Amino acid sequence: MKIICVGQNYAAHVAELGHTIPTEPVIFLKPESAILRVNNPFFIPDFASEFHYETEIVVRINRLGKGIARQFAHRYYSEIGIGIDFTARDLQRRLMAEGKPWEKCKAFDSSAAVSAFLPKTDFADLHNIDFHLDINGQTRQRGNTSDMIFDIDTIISHVSEYFTLKMGDLIYTGTPVGVGPVAIGDRLEAYIGDRKMMDFHIR
Repeated sequence: MKIICVGQNYAAHVAELGHTIPTEPVIFLKPESAILRVNNPFFIPDFASEFHYETEIVVRINRLGKGIARQFAHRYYSEIGIGIDFTARDLQRRLMAEGKPWEKCKAFDSSAAVSAFLPKTDFADLHNIDFHLDINGQTRQRGNTSDMIFDIDTIISHVSEYFTLKMGDLIYTGTPVGVGPVAIGDRLEAYIGDRKMMDFHIR
């Protein structure tokens, strides 16, 4: 199982990080050891000092696929969840400034929190899914899939040009504007619509 992540997929988030709008999906990977299972606490590592949440809609691949045409991409997933891509932001800034790969700031152990999954048939329109993150009872991040630069089917088609997709692979589809730091003691609650999907603490 692999974790495929999309960066810079919401225009306002691209702006808050000071980047330019990409012309194709920006892809990076996390290993299986990055998974943080439903509602397990996130323990802040000691190799950096600024860890940010990035709340994202996650799709789970349900069949083997390679070179998938966009019009057939909807056949390759049947479930939707929510996840948090934890990022060591200060480490990321340093690695990027030095022109070095930045897997260490994105792909470390437990950096990919993920919820349980819902059938995509629960949603009337996959291009109009509200989701949000509350921290300590206050909404800190809010998004809607209608604001994605590249929609889910486009992402699946693009990724499958480079990587064979296998059953159980997860795709984190990008985070909207509003990322920020977490601190020990924080309580994170992630929602799709009004359904609470995750509820866990920072330790």
